[in-house]
Amino acid sequence: VQILSKGELQVSDKERHTQLEQMFRDIATIVADKCVNPETKRPYTVILIERAMKDIHYSVKPHKSTKQQALEVIRQLKETMQIERAHMRLRFILPAKEGKKLKEKLKPLIKVIENEDFHEQLEIVCLIDPGCFREIDELIRSETKGKGTLEVLSLKDVEEGDEKLE
Repeated sequence: VQILSKGELQVSDKERHTQLEQMFRDIATIVADKCVNPETKRPYTVILIERAMKDIHYSVKPHKSTKQQALEVIRQLKETMQIERAHMRLRFILPAKEGKKLKEKLKPLIKVIENEDFHEQLEIVCLIDPGCFREIDELIRSETKGKGTLEVLSLKDVEEGDEKLE
C-alpha cells in the first residue's frame, strides 16, 4: 500500500524512448500545422520539420506540453530557416461610432487589410499574426462594449497547391 500511495511507476528505457519519440513527432506536427514558408506561403511537411528539429538538436522536455514546446521550436527554427506562423484571416464588424477610432488602435496588430467596407458600420477582412488574436478580441470587446463582432474566417492563410514542396 505504501508504494501505491507514495511510489512512482517505473518506466523502462524503451517505453520512455517511445514516449519521447511520440512527443517529438507531435511537436513537429503542431509546428508544421501552424507554420508556412514566408516566401512561398506554403506549409512545410512534418518530415521536413522533424529533420530541422534534429538539425538544431532539439530535445523534448517530457514535463512540458507539446504546444508550449512547439512555440519554442518555432522560435528556434527561425534562426536557421525561413519559417513563420501562418496568418489568421479575420473579419470584424464595428459600429460606425467606434469604428474609425478603433481601426487606428487595431492597425498596428494587423498584417494585411484585404477588404474594407464602410456603410452603416465598418467591416474589415484582414490577416493577423495568431499571437495578436487575444489582444484584438479584447480590444474589440472593450471598445464596442460588445456591439462589435469578430469572426475567424480561417486559422491559417496558406497558398493552395497540388503538392507540398520539400
